[in-house]
Amino acid sequence: MALLEVNNLTTRFYTRDGVITAVDDVSFSVDRGEILGIVGESGSGKSVCCYSLLGLVPQPPGKIECGSAMFEGNDLLACGELALRDIRGDDIAMIFQDPMTSLNPFLTVGEQLIEPLIYHRQYSRSEARTRVKELLDEVGIRKAADRFDSYPHEFSGGMRQRVMIAMALINEPKLLIADEPTTALDVTIQAQILGLIAELQKKRDIGVIFISHDLGVVASIADRVLVMKEGQVVETGTTERLFTTPKEEYTRRLIDSIPSGSKPNIMIQTEGSHSSEIIKVHDLHTWFKDRNSVEGEYVKAVNGVSFDIQHGEILGLVGESGSGKSTIGRSLLKLVPVTSGEVIYQGQNLVELLRVQMKPLRRHLQMIFQDPYASLNPRMTVYDALAEPMLYHEVANRKDIGLKVLQLMDDVGLARRYIRKYPHEFSGGQRQRIAIGRSIACKPEFIVADEPVSALDVTIQSQILDLLIELVKDRNLTMLFISHDLSVVRYLCDRTLVMQLGELVEEGDTETIFTSAQMPYTRDLLGAIPQIPGRV
Repeated sequence: MALLEVNNLTTRFYTRDGVITAVDDVSFSVDRGEILGIVGESGSGKSVCCYSLLGLVPQPPGKIECGSAMFEGNDLLACGELALRDIRGDDIAMIFQDPMTSLNPFLTVGEQLIEPLIYHRQYSRSEARTRVKELLDEVGIRKAADRFDSYPHEFSGGMRQRVMIAMALINEPKLLIADEPTTALDVTIQAQILGLIAELQKKRDIGVIFISHDLGVVASIADRVLVMKEGQVVETGTTERLFTTPKEEYTRRLIDSIPSGSKPNIMIQTEGSHSSEIIKVHDLHTWFKDRNSVEGEYVKAVNGVSFDIQHGEILGLVGESGSGKSTIGRSLLKLVPVTSGEVIYQGQNLVELLRVQMKPLRRHLQMIFQDPYASLNPRMTVYDALAEPMLYHEVANRKDIGLKVLQLMDDVGLARRYIRKYPHEFSGGQRQRIAIGRSIACKPEFIVADEPVSALDVTIQSQILDLLIELVKDRNLTMLFISHDLSVVRYLCDRTLVMQLGELVEEGDTETIFTSAQMPYTRDLLGAIPQIPGRV
């Protein structure tokens, strides 16, 4: 008998724009000790399907029209709220995609983690505290005992996700629903988390529903895979069969969208094509005061890093969470205070410049942030978001700004009819296109792209990567591309830098790094890349 059996589940949303069928007659089952992967593009219904099972779909506007979900003799869809609350967190646990919206910003992570142990398992506070520290260490939190009393905002994105995973695993549930649990994690921690989930699944004989847009991750952990599109099940089968011999065209398209191999030959730079250095970094240090240290110690986020960026190249920057990747990108553009060192651009040391002196250089030095929803002003339309930098830096005037905005939308692949829409009215991929358009609006020479595709499904990710390649080619851009997805870096970048604990440990041509890495740390990173059957 299956641990969970879902039959004919249909969930609709009744909105001002009409009725949206998010889940359309979906059926599947999960056995004890089995991992079921659910994949599909954004909007395919993956998450809504699982939220429906646990009563997490807001009603209204959502409504579960029909179906059943049998779990240990109980129909989850027919349970009352009190019964579901007892099941959630004890028998069924969920790992959510965005930890910052799931964790309480007013409570320490330790307090939030001991709550389920006290509420569901009747642990004493001291027993719960000991168990929490053990689990934080198990999911890769450094100095777990010291971080017990830290708040969510004091953790990196990857660290917060590990806290969420610890919270879900703490009561050793019978069914674990993981909604994009490794999206924000680097490959080595991702491998650890996937190994931890697989180990617990085998040890406790639990079932797992693993939702992800990363097909490589699903291929490495799932026993069976369910492919969804527009609320319906397109295809299902064993992982080996589905990835090697997919039956449906949609499944083949998803698999073909996964970045693999080296940079496309048509875009590989020829020797000597990078004529000069555009950015020269020498002995860069960016330190922050450690708030958890009573002795006034510093966190050495970037510690004595030196490298050059050649004109016209895409330079990759990889490393684990906390290695200093994002801090380097922000340091180059003076978005964080630099402790010491040099960042030379156009003969000037940016580190020494005052804010007013940086203003004329800002139009030439731009950034694409990881989360476009957080970096775009929710009160500004697409028109306003794209027009603002051009007007601010006086590269356009009020007479021709409308035409320039429309041209910019064409360049990044956004339909002109969207010009008066707001960020919340777009998908994640479309919002990222707006952010890219805003970054190139003033025709910069250099762009820092900080994890610009990490939250996108594979088909949209492929489109954005191709867009970046075209923009670099057509606009003669230079780019520092920061990512924890090494397959994406291999596909996109000419050279690659490898960071570890604030220091540069290896650099070289991207293909050389991937085929003959010299440092053990780099080899560990490459060895942790999820492999897809039949792909190189």
